[in-house]
Amino acid sequence: MKKNMGSTDRVIRFIVAAIFFVLYFTGTVTGTWGIVLLVVAGVFILTSLVSFCPLYAPFGLSTCPKKD
Repeated sequence: MKKNMGSTDRVIRFIVAAIFFVLYFTGTVTGTWGIVLLVVAGVFILTSLVSFCPLYAPFGLSTCPKKD
C-alpha cells in the first residue's frame, strides 16, 4: 500500500476519533449511533496508523506532500 495520507490528515482523524470515543464512553451518544461512532472511530485510528485511506485510492486522492 502506498501512503496517501499526510500528517495533517492523520492528526485530524486521530482527534475526531478521540472525540467519538469520549462521546460514546461518557454516554452522550448511545445505542445504534454510539456503535456507529465507535466503528468510525476505529476506522479513523486504523487509517491514521497505516497512513492509507482506502476511499482515497479509487479517486486518486492524496494528502501527502508532493515529492520532487
